[in-house]
Amino acid sequence: MKLEPSTLQIDFKNRRALVTGAGKGIGRDIAVMLHGFNAQVVAVSRTESDLKSLREEIGCETILADLGDPAAARRTAEQAGDIDLLVNNAAISILQPFLKTTIEAWDATMAINLRAILIVSQVIASRMIERGVAGSIVNVSSMAAFQALPDHAAYCTSKAGLDQLTKVMAVELGPYGIRVNSVNPTVVMTEMGKRAWTDPAKGGPMLARIPLRRFAECEDIASVVCFLLSDAAGMLNALALRIDGGFLAT
Repeated sequence: MKLEPSTLQIDFKNRRALVTGAGKGIGRDIAVMLHGFNAQVVAVSRTESDLKSLREEIGCETILADLGDPAAARRTAEQAGDIDLLVNNAAISILQPFLKTTIEAWDATMAINLRAILIVSQVIASRMIERGVAGSIVNVSSMAAFQALPDHAAYCTSKAGLDQLTKVMAVELGPYGIRVNSVNPTVVMTEMGKRAWTDPAKGGPMLARIPLRRFAECEDIASVVCFLLSDAAGMLNALALRIDGGFLAT
C-alpha cells in the first residue's frame, strides 16, 4: 500500500479501539488521544468512577471489569464487539523483594499482566480474522522487561514474558495482516509514578542515567502507541519499542 502524504496524518475514523486499564494514567491518556484522532473508544477499567469521568470527557463506551478473572477477561473482549485497534494496557505492580515474593502476589501479577492479555487478544484477534480486518495491537510493556529492578521480581518477569508473547502474536497474526508491537516505557509520571519516584534518594540515580534528564509523561507513551496503531506504522511488527529517553544506552 502506497502512502500519500495526506495518509500520514493519524486518523482513526470508523475504527473501534479497545483500551484496557483506561481509567487512569497511561491508559486514560491513550483513550483520550485515540478519541482526538477520531477513534470510537471502548474503555475498560475496574474502577467505576474513573469510567464515569472518562465517559463524560470523551463520550466513549465503557466496560467495568476485573481482568484478573479469566472469565471476566473473556466476557469483556466479547462485549467489546468488533474491534480494529487493541491496546493491552492494564497492569499491576506489587513490590516485594525476591526472597519475600509471595505466591499470591506472583499469581495476581501474572493474571493481569500476562494471562488477561492472552485471553483478550485471542478473542479480539479471532474476530479480526473472521472479519478480514488488518488490525493493530499494542501491548504496554515496560523497561523492566530489559532492566532488573530490586523488589520487582514478579513485575519484571511479567513484562519480559509480555515482550515474548508480543513476538509470538506478531509471527502468528502477521499473515492475517494484524500487526502486534509492544512499547517499553521508563518511569512514567502517573500519580503512582510521582509518589514512587519523586524522592531524590530513589529517583535521582535513575534520572541521572536518562540522557534527556527527565522521566516520561503519559502523553509521551500515548503518542507512540497511537503511531504504532496507525497505518503510518504499517511495516512495524514484533517490536519491543523502548521509550526510555536513552536510559539503556548509558
